[in-house]
Amino acid sequence: MRKVIIIRYGELFLKGKNRNYFETIFANNIKTALEGIEYTLVKRGGRIYLRDFDDMDAEEMVERLKKVFGLHSMSVAFETANDMSSIFEAAKLVCKEEGTFKVEAHRGDKRYPKTSVEVAKELGGMLLSVYRKLKVDVHTPSFTVGVDIREDGTALIFGESTEGAGGMPVGTAGKGLLLISGGIDSPVAGHMIAKRGMRVECLHFHSYPYTNMQAKEKVVDLATVLSGYSGVTQLYTVSVTHIQEEIHAKCRPDFMITLLRRFMYRIAERHALRIGAQCLITGESLGQVASQTIEGMTSSNSVVEKLPVLRPLVGFDKNEIIDRAVKMGTYDISILPYEDCCTVFLPDFPAIRPKLKDILAEEKKLDVEGLIEEAFTTLEKITF
Repeated sequence: MRKVIIIRYGELFLKGKNRNYFETIFANNIKTALEGIEYTLVKRGGRIYLRDFDDMDAEEMVERLKKVFGLHSMSVAFETANDMSSIFEAAKLVCKEEGTFKVEAHRGDKRYPKTSVEVAKELGGMLLSVYRKLKVDVHTPSFTVGVDIREDGTALIFGESTEGAGGMPVGTAGKGLLLISGGIDSPVAGHMIAKRGMRVECLHFHSYPYTNMQAKEKVVDLATVLSGYSGVTQLYTVSVTHIQEEIHAKCRPDFMITLLRRFMYRIAERHALRIGAQCLITGESLGQVASQTIEGMTSSNSVVEKLPVLRPLVGFDKNEIIDRAVKMGTYDISILPYEDCCTVFLPDFPAIRPKLKDILAEEKKLDVEGLIEEAFTTLEKITF
């Protein structure tokens, strides 16, 4: 008898003839998540099994696997011979001594002499004979004992399952560039897109020395948490200090945010094309702040020429976004009181519904191309 971890797929079952491609990437992501731990990975019958690991590593492995997208659920199980005596010995290790329970049996090996119902009934009776405080409840049991009889002469016995992250394996849906700030929203947006299988790289705009280095470190910490879900992540940083100074000196103050965001989008698209990213990702939510009205989004988005802009949070309210940030582990970092670049030179009354013709008129006062080229000279890269 030995301990194993059963990993169950999510949407990979829907992929038909392309399923092997998704399974291979999924298995590679598991290996990345479990780097530094010794084990053997086996693919068989629509499942992945992890074997030959130290029992002391099991809890750590489950915690790491919770962040792997594509994983529907997992169970720490005991692998044993498929005779009823061996199955019973393993079942005693996962069965509680009192409460209500049921046995769920599955035969991967249809040649096995007992049906699934017969296995469940016999094992249930054997457990009742040992644990007198147990009662059978097939409808609403307090716990379940699972039995999976495999084709290789073994059986897997397990108790409760642990929920996985769901979604699709990261790396199966291309690569996107996330515009990440130090706030609550953008890391959640990156997490949601990574869950759909997209590998995410990050771009952060800063305004040093108007913003301090702690604000930059905060973003590094957010990207570090995100990389736990999205795999290896690059964080790029670009200074927009001079751009903001020029806008502040030459343009209408109520257009400050919209003009700055247009520069950000131009820089982001050019950088995305350089690194092979296929879209831009933002944490915008419709109507949440002045720059996120439909007019503000339209004015900013109009400078993006070749790539789609994905806004996974566009229909979310703030509480929904906060809930997701708490679950993924970024909320406590995001609320640290360090300012980001959008708070520098912030006007008292930013334009809520800017008209594109007015924005274009103000933009003519600036050396747009020169400022963009200057900004790219400040580009830095951090790898997680």
